[in-house]
Amino acid sequence: MKEHSHTPHLITAMVGPLQTLERKILAKEKEIEKWFAAQWKQSPAPVYGSVDLRNAGFKLAPVDMNLFPAGFNNLNTAFMSFTIEAARNAIITAVPNAKKVLLLPENHTRNIFYWESVAVILKIIKGAGFEVKIGSINPEVTEPFSISLPSGVEVNVSPAEREKDILKVGNFVPDVILLNNDLSAGIPSLLTQLSQPVMPPAQLGWSQRLKSEHFQYYSNVSKEFANFIDIDDWVMSPLFRKCGEVDFMQREPDDCLTKNVAELFAEIEKKYAEYNITEKPFIIVKADAGTYGMAVMTVRSVEELQNLNRKQRTAMSKTKSGQPVTQVIVQEGVYTFETIGDSNAVAEPVVYLWGEQVVGGFYRVHKDREVDENLNSPGMHFEPLPFAKSCHTPNEKDECQNRFYSYGVIARLSMLAAAREMLEQK
Repeated sequence: MKEHSHTPHLITAMVGPLQTLERKILAKEKEIEKWFAAQWKQSPAPVYGSVDLRNAGFKLAPVDMNLFPAGFNNLNTAFMSFTIEAARNAIITAVPNAKKVLLLPENHTRNIFYWESVAVILKIIKGAGFEVKIGSINPEVTEPFSISLPSGVEVNVSPAEREKDILKVGNFVPDVILLNNDLSAGIPSLLTQLSQPVMPPAQLGWSQRLKSEHFQYYSNVSKEFANFIDIDDWVMSPLFRKCGEVDFMQREPDDCLTKNVAELFAEIEKKYAEYNITEKPFIIVKADAGTYGMAVMTVRSVEELQNLNRKQRTAMSKTKSGQPVTQVIVQEGVYTFETIGDSNAVAEPVVYLWGEQVVGGFYRVHKDREVDENLNSPGMHFEPLPFAKSCHTPNEKDECQNRFYSYGVIARLSMLAAAREMLEQK
């Protein structure tokens, strides 16, 4: 089978452990699917999510997990029918009698790309047989408004109103509220103590959820899975630390941050030596809560961390909506050795799920970034990929398809970690 034209090539000399991981995953496909089925019964999956992966050749691991995903407009439209069915299953599993859905988007209204994603979510939910409306929880929105998008779609938004313990728009009273707002600035009173189910729960917004907590859940999940397929969990799980009190605007280096970065470098170096990896370890320091690629930096040495300039400190001091960064996750950097196009632009896969089903994904591509840098930044573009078909019918003779199936498995492990995280929040 010819490799998909938009599939990046994996360029690394060190692919042994990853090939071992893929081989074991493919060899135990039926057992793995049964394992996941049993896990979902114990910990039902969140309604949807997206997982950022990095493929270093010697390691394939998630580096972020978003429970309020945007970017649905970047998925391969050929698999819309599959996505609609998965969305219907996810919603009905959570709320069996649901017929009406209220979609709550982000408060900002200027990002056209975000609204294109909202339009696709709307199409998916309508296609799944639900009646759906969009409601805004932005206190500045007091009248309905419409947005005409480049795709030709018009999105209609109305202010959400609260009546006792019910959230509605006009006379539309939903059975379930689908949250697509990450609540970085906190949970508004509109969403507290509602009688209607909110999916995902507001308590998992970035005002309360921490990346370090998610990755602790993921570490536990990956250890169980690695034991199940008999492999070192490190090849699918990034090492990490956390710092609970940081101030990037102070002149002196932060002791907690310096100590944790030094310890993590030593731990990574030990694993690299074990696998005879000649690449230089690096670390990603990022806000422990937040999204949109803000407050993220690559650290290649302790000295580099100790000599941050004012511009770097300022960039790390605030995240979305101007929220101050006071906690960070110090995470093992995972190289991306996948490149695309004649310019060899670096790429990383992002996998989307509705419930327990992988429904698609794309490569985030950035021609101006290096293999050890954050690609979620201005200048990136996306290449949609047919994850849906390949993740459910892996072809053992096709390296590309094998990789897709492995991506789907790792993404579902991250979704399972989020499911356990959500279960303990109730």
